[in-house]
Amino acid sequence: MLYLVATPIGNLGDITLRALETLRAVDYIASEDTRTTGVLLKHFDIHKPQIAFHEHNEQRAGERIIGLLQSGSSVALVTDAGTPGISDPGFSLMRRAIEADIPATMIPGPTGLIMAVVLSGLPLHSFTFRGFPPRKSGQRQRFLEVDRDSPHTLIFYESPFRLAAFLEDALAVYGDRPAALANDLTKLYEKVERAPLSTLLSFVQQQGKLKGEFIVVIGGAGSVLPEAEMVEGEDVEDEDIESQRRNS
Repeated sequence: MLYLVATPIGNLGDITLRALETLRAVDYIASEDTRTTGVLLKHFDIHKPQIAFHEHNEQRAGERIIGLLQSGSSVALVTDAGTPGISDPGFSLMRRAIEADIPATMIPGPTGLIMAVVLSGLPLHSFTFRGFPPRKSGQRQRFLEVDRDSPHTLIFYESPFRLAAFLEDALAVYGDRPAALANDLTKLYEKVERAPLSTLLSFVQQQGKLKGEFIVVIGGAGSVLPEAEMVEGEDVEDEDIESQRRNS
């Protein structure tokens, strides 16, 4: 059996009981970064052999993992943080398992993009996860333009080294939409900044050196700031009260 095991995105207290049971029971643990996973395993006193499985060796390591599964071994796949298969090579391993008719399941748990979109305060009835955008500006703008007219809330992952450039391109493509910037989720210095894209860009430009992976949430086409919606609602309510007074 192949187990895709979600692990904490920051706070180790977010590990689930099923995740711990699974990691203790499997024969091997396939890790995006064996050092990062090693810290997690040591914290919970888990001793299992690890197999490095990342974007630079996924072909070779993937074949080895499938071979182990076909020979009767059980393997747990973990990423550096969060749910395997989202913006990491877990997808390719899952495809291999399906093609080889190997049973697979998930041990659900933390997912950064879900936490970010909930905390953003932007509409949740429909959203689109776009992962990491291209690194070059021209390609990135074309990538962003695909969703320019989409009404869905948009979610992106971005490196701290390209965050300002990404926000500049997002502002150019989408206009000054409401957005949120999430960093260090579940950690001691968790931050979620909510503001128009132009304000978030100015904020990032003033921060100097940034650390950690960022999640950017951007309102869909036609979206407005929650504050504007609230003020508008209050104005309507005041007008209704005044109208009632005149009619009484």
